[in-house]
Amino acid sequence: MVKKLVVAALVFAMIPMSSALADMSKETGPGCGLGKLAWAGTKGQNKIVHQTLAATTNGTFGSQTFGITSGTSGCTNDGFVMDDQKVSVFASVNFENLKQDMAQGRGEHLTSLARLMGIPAEQQGAFFALTQEKHGVLFQSEVTTSTEMLIALNSELSAHPVLSQAVIR
Repeated sequence: MVKKLVVAALVFAMIPMSSALADMSKETGPGCGLGKLAWAGTKGQNKIVHQTLAATTNGTFGSQTFGITSGTSGCTNDGFVMDDQKVSVFASVNFENLKQDMAQGRGEHLTSLARLMGIPAEQQGAFFALTQEKHGVLFQSEVTTSTEMLIALNSELSAHPVLSQAVIR
């Protein structure tokens, strides 16, 4: 009986992994994300063991979703989300990380948000400082949503003398 339970548990545990592995081709492995980058160049990287490690790494760290959303980690986001919705989708998926990055005035998620919003590299420092300075306005309560945060952010950007050109309409 115990053996059957263990086998059943293993089968159910492998279902998410099997769906991730099902989309892999021999040439590209698990697609993109931290797992793809971490295991790239290893001998036999197209073998199931390395592909499983890459897919597990992606699943553990959520890096493939982040990479697809932001266009980083070897991923592309063309065609998955309409251009006018990329910022909203990104903010929703990465909301807690953005909240932390904005409090610090720096971070990978905040940099990705700036890029998605079309803020030029030379103005990103001002953007980071603005999000840190206005953190209390952007996140007015513990139940602030990503949509509410973006509305407040756009309001703050439109009032900023340099960053006003980056407001998403």
